[in-house]
Amino acid sequence: MYMNRFIFGFLAAFLISGSIWLLWNKKENKEEIRENTALIQQQIEQVGKLIVSEGYFSQVFTFKNSQNLFLNLFTSDKRALVVANAKVTVEYDLRQLETELDVENKTVILKSIPEPVINIYPDIEYYDVTQDYFNKFGAADYNKIKNSVNARIREKVNQSNLMDNSRERLMAELANVFVLTKSLGWTLQYKEIIIDSEEQMKNLKR
Repeated sequence: MYMNRFIFGFLAAFLISGSIWLLWNKKENKEEIRENTALIQQQIEQVGKLIVSEGYFSQVFTFKNSQNLFLNLFTSDKRALVVANAKVTVEYDLRQLETELDVENKTVILKSIPEPVINIYPDIEYYDVTQDYFNKFGAADYNKIKNSVNARIREKVNQSNLMDNSRERLMAELANVFVLTKSLGWTLQYKEIIIDSEEQMKNLKR
């Protein structure tokens, strides 16, 4: 009789202590996952504040304009030598980075990377300006020149390595997310691709 009570008491104590251990262990795992999730989200937010590349470009061209006057009997001309030095920045607004955290499978999914934004800040100077009385420079001319400068500078940017450099910097920053997820035992995924190394991350195509 006493032996049965002893065995029953032992089993009851074992079950209670086992339940407490499981509950405690489960609580610790949930707390660790919450902490890791918060850390990953914070890292992504910090990355979103950075990516910027800069370049400097120059453009020289002659602006000409002629107007026919008095039934096309006369022409009135204006021209100027235009020298433009432009600062160009290429930025990624990673606040628009689309991410998803699969907490159950410990996976960070990069769903979409935003398009680069090209900003052009031209400093335009005019030389050898000539204009006739009936055809003087006005606001419309300066706007036309500025638009022309921006278009030509943008062509130069697209032909340069500035976009490639910006892409490399972008992926280098996102590689920091890979390092963090790897250190926490999580997986980083870009669309359907599982990222296994920093080099793979840097060489990804958008």
